Amino acid sequence: MINEISFYRLSIFLGILFIMISWELFMPKRALSLGRSRWAGNLGIAFVNALIGGFIFPVLPVAVAHIADQRGWGILNNISIPGLASAVIGIIFLDMIIYIQHAMFHAIPSLWRLHMMHHADRDIDTTTGLRFHPLETVISLIIKIGSVVLIGVPASGVLAFEIILSGMAMFNHGNVKIPGIVDRFLRLLVVTPDMHRVHHSVAINETNSNFGFNLSLWDFIFGTYKSQPSSGHEKMVIGVSHLREKKWQNIIWMLALPFVAKAGPYPLGRYGRKIGL
Repeated sequence: MINEISFYRLSIFLGILFIMISWELFMPKRALSLGRSRWAGNLGIAFVNALIGGFIFPVLPVAVAHIADQRGWGILNNISIPGLASAVIGIIFLDMIIYIQHAMFHAIPSLWRLHMMHHADRDIDTTTGLRFHPLETVISLIIKIGSVVLIGVPASGVLAFEIILSGMAMFNHGNVKIPGIVDRFLRLLVVTPDMHRVHHSVAINETNSNFGFNLSLWDFIFGTYKSQPSSGHEKMVIGVSHLREKKWQNIIWMLALPFVAKAGPYPLGRYGRKIGL
């Protein structure tokens, strides 16, 4: 069971990664300021995270979902609804929790220090969607497991959500060109690369917007949606204002970043009232 889940997840992951990198090569949205020299650090972090949360514990949330189902834990396990509907509802609620979690990592300075490593990438492409500090990955896993128990998400829904989330993270960080009319239609449902790119702006009010990873409706509902960067997509500056040194693209410094770098002015606790959050 563990080997099968790991194989299918890895196959889908590599397939989406190949498609996104190919798309970026042939239809890039922006010129990269540092080029692909960042890939060693980003893919190195992805490998560390794969060992921690992707392939050492690939079935942990699924296993917890099975246990919750057997013991009647969680809201959905105490409501008589068809399995498919339960899975879909569970995925939607998990997506909302990921949105809240993301906002929390921007609101609390100590958590922002972890998440800041993701934002310290001075370019944005599909490898940025793999660049998360291992401690953030562990915290995210704990929150996910707790949410699965609370909601009572079926195991099939948990597995589908894991695949969707990793695939969408690579998609919405992609440095890809999508026609404007297509983007405007897509972002009514899901987070597009142009929508999420705003979130990686060096400007604080843009960094603290567009927290969604998959479904876009949470940003619309909670008032954190920003349609476009003020400088335009081609001219906007990507990253964190006080982390411009190239060393922050090196995997050793990336891992050390939360412990040696200042949080700066970005956490919502310091700035949130100015943007209505």
